[in-house]
Amino acid sequence: MNRQEALQIIKKHLPEKRYIHTIGVTDTAITLAKQYGADEKKAEIAGIFHDYAKYRPKQEMIDIINEEDLPKDLLMYSSELWHAPVGAILVKKEIGITDEDILRAIRSHTTGRARMTTLEKVIMLADYIEPNRSFPGVDDVRELAKLELNKALIVSIQNTIQFLLNKNELIYPKTIETYNDLQRNLNQEVN
Repeated sequence: MNRQEALQIIKKHLPEKRYIHTIGVTDTAITLAKQYGADEKKAEIAGIFHDYAKYRPKQEMIDIINEEDLPKDLLMYSSELWHAPVGAILVKKEIGITDEDILRAIRSHTTGRARMTTLEKVIMLADYIEPNRSFPGVDDVRELAKLELNKALIVSIQNTIQFLLNKNELIYPKTIETYNDLQRNLNQEVN
């Protein structure tokens, strides 16, 4: 599937603002993939489809989480997290993408996971720093992303956790596991 075909598919599923975000994520993912040695084509496809399920009805996502092999504890946390694992399932079923690297990158882009691949890190970070995003701290993470993928991802997760804490929201355990894993690896590099 080429870029234009994929964009035509995704455009039907997203409002214009989210479609623009998707193009930003895709282009950022390609740049990060080039820089950090991930597969650029997989980064492009994962970037295009990362929000495939974002605007699905909540009940449809709940049903998919309950019916599929997804962590049921997702339902105890913000519905903002659901579209990533649900999206990976729907991209496989509806679009026919079976590449597990791409599906894993889509699945983990909201929460992360311990031992993420470079492609997963690229998609998660691209979603955070794409050029249409504007919030406190994003420019610092953009600059850091030019130098060090893992450090940029750590700071993005720190910012996200702080944002959730400030709103008295629950923090999904995989997000904390992701932070701990990245930080542990960074600490081992330093020592």
